[in-house]
Amino acid sequence: MLRQSQSHPQVELHNHLTVTFNESLAHDVREGLTADRKRLPSKYFYDSRGSRLFDRICSLPEYYLTRTEMKILGDHAHSIMQPFARGDLVEMGSGSHHKISRLLHAVNGTAGAQLRYIPFDVSRNALLEASRELMRRFPQLCIMGYVADFTAHLHLLPHGSKRLFLLFGSTIGNFPGPEAVGLLRNVRAIMAPDDRFLLGLDMVKPPHNLNAAYNDSRGVTSSFNKNILTVINRHLHADFNPAQFDHLAFYNEEKEQVEMHLQAREAATVNIADIDLSVDFKKGETIHTEISRKFTPESARILCAHAGLEISRWFSDAQGWFSLVELVPRRG
Repeated sequence: MLRQSQSHPQVELHNHLTVTFNESLAHDVREGLTADRKRLPSKYFYDSRGSRLFDRICSLPEYYLTRTEMKILGDHAHSIMQPFARGDLVEMGSGSHHKISRLLHAVNGTAGAQLRYIPFDVSRNALLEASRELMRRFPQLCIMGYVADFTAHLHLLPHGSKRLFLLFGSTIGNFPGPEAVGLLRNVRAIMAPDDRFLLGLDMVKPPHNLNAAYNDSRGVTSSFNKNILTVINRHLHADFNPAQFDHLAFYNEEKEQVEMHLQAREAATVNIADIDLSVDFKKGETIHTEISRKFTPESARILCAHAGLEISRWFSDAQGWFSLVELVPRRG
């Protein structure tokens, strides 16, 4: 456990990562780039530059997700927090502090007096930065951060307090169906009967809106997608040339998901020195970097039911483009 300085005595961090970033990256790069259909996990977008690029994406006019979710939180924060004036707020993949701040502000101006905030993130620096900002805004708030993978380490959470689990954004949509169900089941397995789970869902909408959101006119999403190659270059001493790859993103209507790829503009060979691997690319060949599944009310209910959860409350915007659903353990 890592305790912070006396200036922030209510912040503590617990480190549960047993594999270094480079070890994890090396394993996933070897496995993904030697597969029949090349792929890379989207979690490697997010170094410091990737995080800055994503913040820019969130403010783009085409990218409706973040501002729509923030509007929903602003409209319904008091209702969401009414049963949670005290207890634990457990945020999975916490990142920045903006969304949790909306909920904390809703607790009658005394946010933090009876609450403990438990963020999960694989980045120690991101946890520290967000925690320090939250402490400035809410000096009575107790923060217990976990430098950990929320897909593997939720069982380490403390017991005894009423808990509100939080998975914001379209994070659940980044997981294929069976993995999404598995993640939700992991949460369900540790929920007490009076715990709640607030889950963000990006909804199915006209394809032109979805395609625009992932192909912005300023090219920020393209830079974000290509940043994964820069991460591999830096950490594994590879020689990817990002200019040799095109950003490719499209909505797959049959699967109800946006897919992001990097497509080779010409035949090339990439050398990755630290894992002694050379990878050949044909012209037009792609690396699959991300999916973002979209939901209908029916598909959302089915997903949650398969994980032993049911929807108790549904919060959405006027257009029905994004939803926050409150889940409870399913009985029987």
